[in-house]
Amino acid sequence: MTDFWKQRRVMVTGATGLLGSWMTKELLARGAEVTVLVRDWMPRSLLVTSGDYDKVSVVRGELEDHATVLRGLNEYEIDTVFHLGAQTIVGTAMRSAMSTFEANIRGTWSLLEACRANKMVKRVVIASSDKAYGEHEKLPYTEELPLQGTFPYDVSKACTELIARSYHQTYGVPLAITRCGNLFGGGDLNFNRLIPGTIRAALNGEQPIVRSDGKFLRDYFYVEDAVGAYLLLAERLEQDGLAGEAFNFGTEQPMDVLAVVAKILERLGRTDLKPVILNEASNEIRAQYLDCTKARTRLGWQSKFAFEECLDRTIEWYRTNT
Repeated sequence: MTDFWKQRRVMVTGATGLLGSWMTKELLARGAEVTVLVRDWMPRSLLVTSGDYDKVSVVRGELEDHATVLRGLNEYEIDTVFHLGAQTIVGTAMRSAMSTFEANIRGTWSLLEACRANKMVKRVVIASSDKAYGEHEKLPYTEELPLQGTFPYDVSKACTELIARSYHQTYGVPLAITRCGNLFGGGDLNFNRLIPGTIRAALNGEQPIVRSDGKFLRDYFYVEDAVGAYLLLAERLEQDGLAGEAFNFGTEQPMDVLAVVAKILERLGRTDLKPVILNEASNEIRAQYLDCTKARTRLGWQSKFAFEECLDRTIEWYRTNT
């Protein structure tokens, strides 16, 4: 570990979310001076329950409020931005496309316009998603594939990337884009997601609920691995000429939903609990997973944790904290 982050002034958007909470924790551990943009007060967020909220500067407001974002960058003299703030729940996006587009698309241009106006910002890492690729016959996804998302969340992330590239190409904003698989880890309070929902059900002695037919294929990516990937990309962005590029990050070991559920139940000793398969999922792509060759070759990055170890860490968090 280097001293790159020591006393560096960093802003994290979406800091009360899963990735944002873990990102803030690691930045503080590395000596950064962290400012977070927070819209809603979330007392059960890992950012709050860990005590990290008391160690950061807090700007209260929405990503869509350009004046608030610009004020935060200026007043706290921000050097690096991790733009993680977004509406991330696919089901919520389906119910309310407009609010998702407002947060994810308008929020991105609001932030990038503020970064363009503030010359102190030296690097910006933008969170996209594997969902931005949309449906392709060729898998795994590689970075050169076109972004052809169809459903609201997928489209919002594809638009996020196009806007980011525009700000880089037109105005020279120093940014890079991440496309990750399905993130999981302790502190995720969105229990409609597969892994936290299954863990909670098993700990309560209940049958886990599977919305799909159980055969959807995904890349499940541990949050601490994701944090390491983001930090490495930010560290290398300026010196290695990576600005304007996108990188896939994941395990490259896709698993179907029922396999994930089975592993969780096995590790909790609750194989007696059979999942309830609703087969109700709609407007979702059946198979999505990533090729991370570019991250390995250009960044020297690789996943640090085995999936089973990640599950054990995640299960222990929920066993202790819920």
